[in-house]
Amino acid sequence: MTAALLRANRRTFASLRRHRNYRLFFSGQVISVSGTWMQNIATGWLVLELSHSPLAVGLLALCQFLPFTVFGLFAGVVVDRLDARRTVIWTQVISMVIAGVLAALTLAGVITTWEVLLLAMLRGTVLVLDAPARQALTFEMVGRDELPNAVALNSSLFNAARVVGPAMGGVVVALAGAGLCFALNTVSFAAVLIGLLLMRSDEMFPRSANAERPTLLRGTREAFRYVRGAPEVLMALMIVTVVSTFSFNFNVLLPVMAKQTLGGGPEVFGVLTAFFGLGALGGALTSATLGRASWRVLLAGTFGFGLAQLALAPVGGLALASLLLFMTGLSFTLWTSNANSLLQLNAPDHLRGRVIGLYFFAFNGAGPMGGLLAGWLASQGGTEAAYAVSGAASIAMTLFAAIRLRDRAAPLLGGRGLPVRAR
Repeated sequence: MTAALLRANRRTFASLRRHRNYRLFFSGQVISVSGTWMQNIATGWLVLELSHSPLAVGLLALCQFLPFTVFGLFAGVVVDRLDARRTVIWTQVISMVIAGVLAALTLAGVITTWEVLLLAMLRGTVLVLDAPARQALTFEMVGRDELPNAVALNSSLFNAARVVGPAMGGVVVALAGAGLCFALNTVSFAAVLIGLLLMRSDEMFPRSANAERPTLLRGTREAFRYVRGAPEVLMALMIVTVVSTFSFNFNVLLPVMAKQTLGGGPEVFGVLTAFFGLGALGGALTSATLGRASWRVLLAGTFGFGLAQLALAPVGGLALASLLLFMTGLSFTLWTSNANSLLQLNAPDHLRGRVIGLYFFAFNGAGPMGGLLAGWLASQGGTEAAYAVSGAASIAMTLFAAIRLRDRAAPLLGGRGLPVRAR
């Protein structure tokens, strides 16, 4: 038993042990992503306080995700043409400037709802490039063999920050206001920038160079042609699109649940977000320990994600809501990390950036519609109606995917249909 636990622990952190560049990146992200989550919780709460409207929080989601809808299809082509590390450095610098402007306006007491929305849209525009570039950089830092482990560790980092950031953010907003959260986030970008600048280029795993640099339209057509010829890849993208659109709208629903359903303040919002993040951290560490991407785990994650939200719909107490959000978060990273790894590992090197771009387009591109739908449902029937629709959509998509995959190739559901085993 002890030996098995030690082996599991070694698998969980394999990419951190073996790759100095990834350790630098991971360490910087621990600080920076915590700051980002402090800003996220403060932004949602600030909009709700300024507008007193759940629909305005849905509008905030629209502004955050609209850039993915407009530009997301082409982001992967751009990433395939650029140096991933340099791209991430510049996106982090610009994000730091945006956070600084938001902090200055809020601390000066002159911030308005429309300024928050505009800055959220600018930040979303930067993320259109930052998200796929960061995934491409992960592949270059750890290589093919450790990619599933690194993707899961990235998720664990993101979700550990989802625990720490909102917990700290809720306290800071309650004691000192949203402006201080934004200021702390601005400073936190220094950590990831230092890590990026200290990396050694000769320790990177180079991507195969393109024979030619495709135009945006031709490069995008090549990506779609690849997806059409790979049914399992297409199914993974369909799952991500449907579940993300109809079932992943917590940036809209959690502040409304905290303030209106539970009658609490920013500290309750912080608790709810932290419990979701704690569950997501557990799911990410589970994926890292497994060390491989699996269709069975992906589908179990999407089913559990929907089931937990259905159970959450009628809940009116903080303790039970927190427990169910923990289960929701656990399921969330099981399906997202497995979908991400399945897509990346099976993409040809020259198309990897484009496939990652399609993943993020699927994950965020319909976010404006989903955010507005969640805000409208919450304004009409409370979070009860919104969570019921979210849960039903996720379960329906899981059943559809399971039937299609079973009919096409039964071994896929055992995780063996796509050759993605990591050493």
